[in-house]
Amino acid sequence: MPKILLVKTSSLGDVVHNLPMVSDILAHFPEAEIDWVVEESFAAIPALHPGVGAVLPVALRRWRKALFGRHTRDEIRAAIHQLREKTYDIILDSQGLLKSALITRLAHGSRAGLDRNSAREPLAALFYDYPVAIAKNRHAVERNRVLAGRVMGYVPETPVDYGITAPDAALPWLADAPYAVFLHATSRDDKLWPEAHWEALGAHFYAQGLRCILPWGNETEQARSRRLAERIAHSIVPPRLTLNQAAALLANAHAVIGVDTGLAHLAAALDVPVVALYCTTEPGLTGVCTSNARAINLGGIGNSPPVAEVIGAVERARSA
Repeated sequence: MPKILLVKTSSLGDVVHNLPMVSDILAHFPEAEIDWVVEESFAAIPALHPGVGAVLPVALRRWRKALFGRHTRDEIRAAIHQLREKTYDIILDSQGLLKSALITRLAHGSRAGLDRNSAREPLAALFYDYPVAIAKNRHAVERNRVLAGRVMGYVPETPVDYGITAPDAALPWLADAPYAVFLHATSRDDKLWPEAHWEALGAHFYAQGLRCILPWGNETEQARSRRLAERIAHSIVPPRLTLNQAAALLANAHAVIGVDTGLAHLAAALDVPVVALYCTTEPGLTGVCTSNARAINLGGIGNSPPVAEVIGAVERARSA
């Protein structure tokens, strides 16, 4: 019964991209015990997979802000203690960063990860007992699956299986009517889709009898949601959602349309019809990824998708 520790701490989309690795490992080693180290803010994602045992949260982003504070030191010691409670057969770092490689050194077991020519930060490879070469021109989901397969001695040949279902989460504000989710928020302003486009798309869905849900994560995004809600008939601005609530919302949507953001990847993992919009980045290596036609990437660098193209893609995804 192999004991495996996965290290993929962030960001949200990257954590989602790592889920098929769990399904692959269990398909070849059904008795495997799989734990996962992840940033505390994304800990709900590995927990959605029934094949993940212990989720070990870290708070690297928060700790950096008060590295020498007593509370921070206490939390770091507790996290290290938790990492060292078990000896693993394989500690598998698919992130390829110095911070993730350092985590592998704190745990007990043989360490594997991307080699210096494959990792995002080449120095990370110095921390592994088994560095693995994987071409950088492969999609992130495929790179993760191939990495685990080469370390554990199998070839991942089955369709992509994220292995998750949405949790039960109360959404009392959500009306009992069909809806689409608009994920208009992202990490950079240059990735945003024009508000006028969202309004036009909202008018299309309203004509089809779908209400538009406008989630948000901070005050700027909330203000944008409210502006859009004023212009899209019968749309809803929800309260701020936890990841579990967001997963429940996405799982029951008739369609999800989102810019380059982790929640769009979560929608794809939940097998919801999703169209991801790219305005200043290319989706080839990190776009939404499934084994069916229910997830569609549109746009690219300097190629913001027009509304008509998005509507056509949504219809294709919904009919797949």
